[in-house]
Amino acid sequence: MHFVESYLATYGTLALFFIIYSESFGAPLPGESALIASSLLALHGTLHIQTVLITVFIASVLGDSTGYLIGRFGGRKLILRYGYLVKLAPERLNQFEKIFAEKGIYVVATARFVVLLRQLNGLVAGSMKMNPLHFLAANMVGAAGWTLIWGLGPYLLSGVLAPYVAHLKALF
Repeated sequence: MHFVESYLATYGTLALFFIIYSESFGAPLPGESALIASSLLALHGTLHIQTVLITVFIASVLGDSTGYLIGRFGGRKLILRYGYLVKLAPERLNQFEKIFAEKGIYVVATARFVVLLRQLNGLVAGSMKMNPLHFLAANMVGAAGWTLIWGLGPYLLSGVLAPYVAHLKALF
């Protein structure tokens, strides 16, 4: 987390946008850690919380939408060929497709809270030809919830959590 925090302190919301956007369409990057670190940097005045929240929401929606477009137009064939780059083996793709076929809109709305689903839900939803408007609506709901919980949550709860964070830092 220290590396992420120093990277964000140096490059600001541009780095945050890059991390969240890239993670949202499949890159294995520490998006959630970057969001929490940015929230804490905002608490200390290095970043502005409003800018952090807006940046994360936009990057999340655009990243997932990019994944959706790649999946939609590249299809299953593209994912099978290059899925290993984002740890999406054929067996895992089959599992995701079953889940999306049954509960696609709910998966997209909540996927951001599950590490591997966060990176792959746009790709899979696109390859499954999920309705684009349903995808966008669910994507925006999920991005808003994730941004507020992991962005605004640490910012608002920092006073309550500060003694515990100090104790954890002492352990590591």
